[in-house]
Amino acid sequence: MKRNLKTGSSMKIIWSDFASEMLEEIYQYYKVKASPATARKIKLEIFNATQQLKKHPGLGPIEINLEKIDEGHRYLVNGNYKIIYKEVLEGVMIIDVLIPDKILSKLTNRKENQASNVGMLFERALV
Repeated sequence: MKRNLKTGSSMKIIWSDFASEMLEEIYQYYKVKASPATARKIKLEIFNATQQLKKHPGLGPIEINLEKIDEGHRYLVNGNYKIIYKEVLEGVMIIDVLIPDKILSKLTNRKENQASNVGMLFERALV
């Protein structure tokens, strides 16, 4: 899906519930481990990185690990975070925000057996 070239309108950014939860967990982690100001800064940086997709949805490279399922998954890297997204009918959907393992292991809100949407997609891609 491409932006409307006649009107120059941009696409809508849609955050999946899971990606929103990951962003909130990142915020909560840094709020405790660093400061509320640092947490807000990191959360805003991740959020702002996705805004460029409104006008340039094909900006990020194709996510090779999800290429087999052929849904056009792409990614952006922002600092230590990998933002997985794809174009959908309604706009650009942020699927997941991948967290470095050293932070992931310290997140207190994450359930032990909760698999990320991307993890489930990787499994589908391997079948």
